[in-house]
Amino acid sequence: MIFLVIYLILINLVALVITVHDKRAAVHHRRRVPERTLMLISALGGAPLMYLTMHIIRHKTRKPLFMIGIPLVFLLELAAGFAVAHYVLHVI
Repeated sequence: MIFLVIYLILINLVALVITVHDKRAAVHHRRRVPERTLMLISALGGAPLMYLTMHIIRHKTRKPLFMIGIPLVFLLELAAGFAVAHYVLHVI
């Protein structure tokens, strides 16, 4: 269980760093992080902090893929987590 918590903390920190990096790259007209990569990091567990960071730094807030997609990914992850927890608790 502790490994899952550590993983989620780390993936959310990665999401924060990548999101800020992409915003800075956009401002300075440099090479950007592909949207597919941002969504992958979100799907790997970084959705909460990525979504919050995007709102704070006002990055990609006009893109439905991110403003709808990331919260949807997070809700699906929560639902899967609750389903697994429910299954594990009833099996034991």
